Amino acid sequence: MSDDKDETKTGKPDASGSVLTKDTTADGDVLLKVTGLQKHFPIRKGLLQRQTGAVRAVDGIDFEVRKGETLGVVGESGCGKSTMGRLITRLLEPSGGTVEFQGKDITHLGTGDLRPMRRDVQMIFQDPYSSLNPRHTIGTIVGAPFKLQGVDPEGGVKKEVQRLLSVVGLNPEHYNRYPHEFSGGQRQRIGIARALALNPKLVVADEPVSALDVSIQAQVVNLLDDLQDELGLTYVIIAHDLSVVRHVSDRIAVMYLGKIVELAERDQLYRSPMHPYSKALLSAVPIPDPKRRGVKSERILLKGDVPSPIAPPSGCRFHTRCWKATEICKTTEPPLVELRAGQQVACHHPENFEDQQPQDTKLLSSAHEAAEENTTSAVEK
Repeated sequence: MSDDKDETKTGKPDASGSVLTKDTTADGDVLLKVTGLQKHFPIRKGLLQRQTGAVRAVDGIDFEVRKGETLGVVGESGCGKSTMGRLITRLLEPSGGTVEFQGKDITHLGTGDLRPMRRDVQMIFQDPYSSLNPRHTIGTIVGAPFKLQGVDPEGGVKKEVQRLLSVVGLNPEHYNRYPHEFSGGQRQRIGIARALALNPKLVVADEPVSALDVSIQAQVVNLLDDLQDELGLTYVIIAHDLSVVRHVSDRIAVMYLGKIVELAERDQLYRSPMHPYSKALLSAVPIPDPKRRGVKSERILLKGDVPSPIAPPSGCRFHTRCWKATEICKTTEPPLVELRAGQQVACHHPENFEDQQPQDTKLLSSAHEAAEENTTSAVEK
């Protein structure tokens, strides 16, 4: 997937040669604001179903999304990114924190009060095979938002649905067909058409291309790109494919075990990641360049598995797998702070930046093992 859109996303280089990103920093441009957001799923056992613990899927995250931008969210499976997407669209009730949309607190709105907000916040689901009702025609599926919201579009629902099908690259004459008659990529386009029916301001896309063939992924991503330019949409795109996120995002949030560990402008993150976990993720991205054949890989292999969100590690949650972890990482949770303009990171010993805890130099035993493992794998390669 190419970075064809980089030029339109980032604008022209300034006098110093650095690329300027579009100006969306004014407070008035903030469309979505999330503060201390949490979602804990209770674990119940026994005949009386007493709560014995909780899965801390999202455990206190803060970020903003500005009008017209795309925020990419990346992380390993189970880090809480899909749960976060359902929280900000209010498909799930948060356990704590606040979600503000256009300056209004929507955290605990009831069903009736949420109805108007649903027109402005829509979601594209991961699996196009299960998110479309197989018993309904495409016309019924895409036209459902109009019926639910009591909206009567100009020219009638059928005409508007056919227009939407045309917008997403499908034949309007397929109005009366059923989902099983379409391929995966076409089904995802149907899901996109349904999400766009009511002209939303914010679209949350939960891994919109992960279930699709690689040859189709670029088409769907480019479609989302074009729709953003045409309709002035704001996106939160959740993905585990870093090349997809790089192609479409203005800013990227890296999640690990229910927390945001780094939030940065796209180019800054890929050029100079500051959190060790971000660096490890980026090291795993293959570079399709024949000239690099035989060049020693700098792949960072993380030790062990992701800890359980039922009992996350103390301090920094990444310290059990980090090759830089010291005692303070084990005891004190690092706050998410802006160490460089446009780049926030939660780390005591950040990469590509001066050490925040220079007095703490004794590595934990797990850090020694992780460092030795990476050294060994680099030698073998």
